[in-house]
Amino acid sequence: MNIKTLILIIINSLIALVIALLSFSSYQQFSNVLNDRILLQLNSIKTLKQNQIEHLLKSEWERFESSELYGQNIDTSVLKLPESIKKSNGIYDFTKYHVAKKTTIGFVSNSKKGTSIKVLDYSKIKQILLERTGMGDSGESYLVGSDFRMRSQSRFYPNKTPYTILVKTKGVINAFKGINGRGVFEDYRGIEVYSVYSPIVVQNLKMVILSEIDVDEVTLPLKELRQRLVGLTLGIFLLAVMLSLFLTRFITNPIKNMQKSLRIMAEGDYNQTNEFIKNSKEIKEMFDALANLKASLQGAVKFSDDIGKMNLHTDFKPKSPNDLLGKSLLAMRDKLIEFRNNDENTRIQSKRMLVNGLEDERRRLSRELHDGVGPYLTSLKYYIENRVKNEQKKAEMKKIVDETISEIRLMSNALMPASIDDFGVGVTLTNFIESLKKSTNVTIEYEDLTQQDNSNITNHQAINLFRITQELINNTLKHADARSIRITLSEFDEFISLFYFDDGIGFDINTVKLGLGIINIKERVEICNGTIVINAAPGNTTFEIELPIEL
Repeated sequence: MNIKTLILIIINSLIALVIALLSFSSYQQFSNVLNDRILLQLNSIKTLKQNQIEHLLKSEWERFESSELYGQNIDTSVLKLPESIKKSNGIYDFTKYHVAKKTTIGFVSNSKKGTSIKVLDYSKIKQILLERTGMGDSGESYLVGSDFRMRSQSRFYPNKTPYTILVKTKGVINAFKGINGRGVFEDYRGIEVYSVYSPIVVQNLKMVILSEIDVDEVTLPLKELRQRLVGLTLGIFLLAVMLSLFLTRFITNPIKNMQKSLRIMAEGDYNQTNEFIKNSKEIKEMFDALANLKASLQGAVKFSDDIGKMNLHTDFKPKSPNDLLGKSLLAMRDKLIEFRNNDENTRIQSKRMLVNGLEDERRRLSRELHDGVGPYLTSLKYYIENRVKNEQKKAEMKKIVDETISEIRLMSNALMPASIDDFGVGVTLTNFIESLKKSTNVTIEYEDLTQQDNSNITNHQAINLFRITQELINNTLKHADARSIRITLSEFDEFISLFYFDDGIGFDINTVKLGLGIINIKERVEICNGTIVINAAPGNTTFEIELPIEL
């Protein structure tokens, strides 16, 4: 095998291998990212619709209970309810008792004044489910009853009564087991879909909600990408073959000329002086240039080694004004010097911020001790100094001691909750929010979707998630003038998701003051290698935070 053929085989084989690996890697990475994003988007849509439906049902129930009207607000000719339901208070699915099996959700309330029954205007739920923003051409959200029959209109079978459609899919079965999950499986049409599912958490109402989108629609960009990658691979390979042919000719021709000259000299024919001298001169210049290049590279390697050891004051001069490598190394050294100086300044600034933070925390703790515990201890001292014997006074002293202990316990829990190590961040946030509800009029809804057993959330991530949530709630209560807060903490196989919402006045992210803690929140997300998306619109302020699972 001659050198030309060998070079062609090696170059083109390497090019083909690199192109194939890059194409496969790009395709796989794009596919994985697409799957995660689609499921995350569907989960957000499902969570929003679930919250809207649950809120609608609860608010309608409260309005129904507070109403002074009694009686049956139903048509008994089309809705035949058993006595067992009429005697039990709550929100019920009346669909199977409807003569035409029309989706019907109603309220039953029994009191001394009598029994009151009312049917919910289903168009309100239908309006929530038909909102399909962000769900493509094939996406839909729908409800399923405990009998595995649909309770909302299917967009694929608009002329069918929902009750006639059987939906016994993997997602529905899991949701009725109380599982909030996601996956890829066949839907009620037998078509593979991306699906997220959850049970509807409303008294006596046994329904689940699902948000789904066809796999074929989602993977359409993947198919187009695959076709483009195949075409691009073939084009690059053909171009590589043409370039390699030209390159091998360019490389082998001087070698053939040198081989011809050496053969002539070996035969003792020195008459080819002009050709021989010409060829020898070209080869000599080539090796001279190679020697100069070697010396230049040796100097550059030595200088690079010095830079790698951070000996940034080593002398080095480019070989010529055209020595781009030498100039680049000098520029890199100057950048490293600048970076080291900036790093030192950053380190000093970080220490200063740390010290200031510690001092602020001490000042806050001192103020809380002075304002919270101080008055209790002063009162206790007064009682002790006067040697109170009165039993009522003694009871007051005991109450002061109990309140002092409770105050110290609250302060300790705010600094670092003990439950975060024992039960995880999900339970800790639940306890924190429940205690917070007692001191505020703002409605706070919290959904814990973390794994109670075998959770992959590290202690470092748990502390930062707790602090971030503390900071967000504190900002809302102090500055947002909000009426409600919704928080969802979800744990998936590859990431942790914290969704925060309030209906306050919002803020301008570009001009917000550092005192609002936004910088602190971003820094905590950054040190956990996470991402954060902020929407600060009035009435719809959201924070979407994702932290990677650290395995």
